[in-house]
Amino acid sequence: MHKEYLTVTNIVGPLVIVEKIVDVKYGELVEISSPGGQLRRGTVLDVSTERAVVQVFEGTTGLDIDKSSIRFLGGSQTLAVSEEIVGRIFDGSGNPKDGGPKIIAKKRRDINGSPINPQARDYPSEFIQTGISSIDGMNSLVRGQKLPIFSGSGLPHARIAAQIARQSKVLGKKEKFAVVFGAMGITFEEANFFIEDFRDTGALERSVIFLNLANEPTIERIATPRLALTCAEFLAFDLDMHVLVVLVDYTFYAEALREISAARKEIPGRRGYPGYLYTDLASMYERAGRIKEKPGSITYIPILTMPEDDKTHPIADLTGYITEGQIMLSRELHRKGIYPPIDVLPSLSRLKDKGIGEGKTREDHADVLNQLFACYASGKEARELALILGEAALSDMDKIYMEFAEKYEDEFVCQGEHESRSIADTLDIGWDLLRMVPKGELKRIRPEFLDKYYSLEK
Repeated sequence: MHKEYLTVTNIVGPLVIVEKIVDVKYGELVEISSPGGQLRRGTVLDVSTERAVVQVFEGTTGLDIDKSSIRFLGGSQTLAVSEEIVGRIFDGSGNPKDGGPKIIAKKRRDINGSPINPQARDYPSEFIQTGISSIDGMNSLVRGQKLPIFSGSGLPHARIAAQIARQSKVLGKKEKFAVVFGAMGITFEEANFFIEDFRDTGALERSVIFLNLANEPTIERIATPRLALTCAEFLAFDLDMHVLVVLVDYTFYAEALREISAARKEIPGRRGYPGYLYTDLASMYERAGRIKEKPGSITYIPILTMPEDDKTHPIADLTGYITEGQIMLSRELHRKGIYPPIDVLPSLSRLKDKGIGEGKTREDHADVLNQLFACYASGKEARELALILGEAALSDMDKIYMEFAEKYEDEFVCQGEHESRSIADTLDIGWDLLRMVPKGELKRIRPEFLDKYYSLEK
């Protein structure tokens, strides 16, 4: 029988302080009974000899210090998992949100999980096609990779997230593929957009969705990514599926962490975030990857909005250290009406070379990628030069590169929200653009590929 305590001494924000406790463990689940008979759940955040700090999932509004009773349940928060979890929508506590029945648990998994042991990791090396040219062609996603998207307020990261979740697939293999989608602190309109989009396109059949809305408890924001990753681990390493995890928006997650840290009166770090923000993010990011001798994999796309578009902000900065690259969204491209507004120059996929080439994408992929990058960089330089000196000061080659940059943005980067391009289509568009440049200038493409592809027409 679990002992009941009536020794609540303080309530601070989402936290309840309980005194005179015995045998309570960190991370233990808690039930709080309020005077009106309402039952709330929480978890132990901090524990000393005779005092525990409890984080309440549903918030502490209406709780009375003198009349609230607390029961410690002995275990930590778990998620019920089984094959039936695919195709379902849950809230930030793991309860069904789609009106369907509760999941009959094949297993119950602790949501805190643990990072993959580096010794057990297998190297990511298989290409995932997202159908978006500026990712597939320039910053390829590899199975088992962690590739974040850095966005800004008002940029269409939600639409891009839905498009990636909808279109992603592994080439040339009939393998079980699932998407785990988690959203933290989003508005009702955004949640509705994701649910409708997944339903209308049929993507829901292979997806599991966890949604925490902006008006729902802050505490759920801490649990949502962990629930999503726990679900992904079951699908990948128990059911041998290839799982793409898309989580939006990690900025709201970090804000929730800061709020709880402040309520616990912890010493703040950079910009008020707790000093353990790095280890907290790493404990989740490092749960993605491949494990030796296991066929399943977890590929991870965390999405975050950079406050004031500042990529040196702690959330973006620390995420960049832990993950294998980043996809940067550009406000300038967005203003031009280009969707998706992916800025390929500061974007980077550190594992792209491992997932492209003959047998994976196409033999000419690496050369085309490097040449497109070089030509676009030259075109942007020529554009800046024209702004300063005027177009009359540009050489003929500068003018070609400037025109190349315009066409590159309009034809390669820009594509429809429901347009899924194959990697062959993406590379063919790349070659169409490279034909604008004299053959002698294409120094990053091997002669055999120039001979094979340069003179080909669509």
